[in-house]
Amino acid sequence: MDAYEQWFTAQPPLPVPADAGLISIVMPVCNTPEAFLREAVASVEAQTYRNWELCVHDDASDKPHVARVLEELGERLPNLRISRSATRQGIAATTNAAVSLAEGRWITFLDHDDLLEPDALAAVVACHLETSADVVYTDHDVLGEDGRLRNPYFKPDWNPDLFLSQMYLGHLVSFESGLVRRLGGLRSDCDGAQDYDLVLRCVAAGARVAHVPRVLYHWRAHAGSTAANAASKPYAHHAGQLALQQHVQTGHPGARVEEGEQLFCYDVRYSYADEGPLASIIIPTRDGLDLLRTCVESLYAKTQYRDFEIIVVDNGSTQPETLQWLQAMSRRRNFRVIDADVPFNWSALNNLAAREARGEVLVFLNNDTEVIDGEWLQRLAENALRPDVGVCGPLLLYGDRTIQHAGVVIGMGGWADHVFKGEPPIHFQNLFVSPVLQRQVLAVTGACMVVARDTFELLGGFDESFIVCGSDVELCLRAHARGLATVYVARSVMIHHESKTRDPRAIPESDFVRSAQAYSPYREEGDPFFSPNLDYMASSPRLRGGVQ
Repeated sequence: MDAYEQWFTAQPPLPVPADAGLISIVMPVCNTPEAFLREAVASVEAQTYRNWELCVHDDASDKPHVARVLEELGERLPNLRISRSATRQGIAATTNAAVSLAEGRWITFLDHDDLLEPDALAAVVACHLETSADVVYTDHDVLGEDGRLRNPYFKPDWNPDLFLSQMYLGHLVSFESGLVRRLGGLRSDCDGAQDYDLVLRCVAAGARVAHVPRVLYHWRAHAGSTAANAASKPYAHHAGQLALQQHVQTGHPGARVEEGEQLFCYDVRYSYADEGPLASIIIPTRDGLDLLRTCVESLYAKTQYRDFEIIVVDNGSTQPETLQWLQAMSRRRNFRVIDADVPFNWSALNNLAAREARGEVLVFLNNDTEVIDGEWLQRLAENALRPDVGVCGPLLLYGDRTIQHAGVVIGMGGWADHVFKGEPPIHFQNLFVSPVLQRQVLAVTGACMVVARDTFELLGGFDESFIVCGSDVELCLRAHARGLATVYVARSVMIHHESKTRDPRAIPESDFVRSAQAYSPYREEGDPFFSPNLDYMASSPRLRGGVQ
C-alpha cells in the first residue's frame, strides 16, 4: 500500500443523513466488461445512504453477457430499473433514456466501469441539504488496472474561471432532478462532453454549485478510457469547445473559445479590451535603476497592447543616474514621473498615482518585473474589464523560469503565500489543479495586479493602514466580499526578479496586525480555492500531514 492509499484508508467515515428522499444513480451501459459492470453495481449496493435507485439503460450492447448480467441483477435488486435500445444511440441519448427512468429528488451519474465510495451518496445528499445547492461535486481518484488507487484530484470549491478552462468537476456530480429535466437533459451534439455542457447550462440557469472535498469516486483506468489516455476520445475535446463557446457568448458577448495547449483544456478570450482602452502602468521606485530600466525597456519593446502610459512614482531617489534617466524618459509622450518624497507606504504611493492616472485600466507593477510575453497586458486587461471581475494578476516566474506566483492561498505558511512556488510552469495535476490554467483565487500579488479604474474606485483603493505588505491581498478580499472575482490569468506571463532566498523584508508590526484582521476567516478556516486535504504549510501541493 503506497502513501496515498494509506492516507485514503485513514479517512474517517462520513455521517449518514436522515432519509431526505430518493437519489437516482444514472448509469448508461454499452458492452461493459462483466467484471467492471458487477463491481460498479456492487459499489452502489454498498452505499450507506439507503434510499437510492439505480437506473440503467443499455445502448444496444452486442456482448451477450450484458443482458444476462442485467437480467440477473434485476431479479435480485428491487431498486434497479433497466431499459434497452435496439440500435446504438450515443452517450447523451443513452444517458437521457436512463434519466427518464429516474424518480429521485436528485440525479447523479456513474460511468459503467467506475466505482462509488460507500459514503458517496450520503455525502452528496448531505451537501444538497446543507447548502441548497442544485449541483454538487466531489473529489475523485483513479483506480488502476492493478487495483490500486492513485492520482487523487483534490478540487477547489466552485471556481467558474477554472471551469471555463477545464471540466475540472469530473466525477462525482449530482444534480437536482427537476433542473435536469427543465433543461431538457443532455444534448447529443455534445457527445463526449455532455456532462460539461449540462453543468454549463445549469450554471447559466442560475444553479448553485457546491463541493464535497472528499474522494468519493474511483475513475477506472483501462485501455480506451480517458482516465488512462486523454487522447482516446479527441471528439470529446471538440464537443467541450462547442459547449463552452455557446455558454460564454451568452454571458460575455464577443467572447471566443480557443484551443488550450492540452486536450480538454480551453482558452477563453474576452472582447472587453479589443478596442485597447488606455492602460496606466504604475511603478513605484526608489533608485534601483538597473531593475527599473529593465522593466520599462521591456514594457516598450514587447508589449503588444495598443495604448498604455507608464507612471513612475519616484519615492525619493537620490542617485544621479536614476534622476537623469527619469528626466530623459519624461520627454516621452506616454511616460510620466510623480515625485513622492515621503516615507515609504506602498498603498499610499499606488493610490497617489491612481488618482493621477488617465487610464480605464490600472496596472500596479513592481520595478523588478520584466515583460517576456507580448500578450501579457491584453490578457490582463480583457479580464479586468469583465463585469464579474475585481482584480486579476499574471503568472510570474523567477529568473530561472520556475514559478514565483500562480495565485495566493490565504493561510498558506500561516499567513498567505504563493501556491506552486518553485515549480515548473507546465501543465500537470499532482493532487491539485494545473498551475498553468486560468482560475479564480482569493488573491494575487501586488507585484503585478490589474484592476479596472471604476472597480478600483468602487473598492476605495488600497488600504493605507498597511505600510509595506498586505494591502494587495486585502484589496482582493474586499472585491471577493462584493461578489467580484480575483482571477489568476495563467497565459499572461512575466519575470519577477525577486530572489527565492532573499531575507524577509522588514515588516512593521502594524502590518501583521492588519493582515491578521483582513485575512480572517480564511486564514483560520481555509481558503475555498485550495483544499482542506492538502498541507497549508507547503507551497507545492502535498497531502495533509506531510504525506508525499
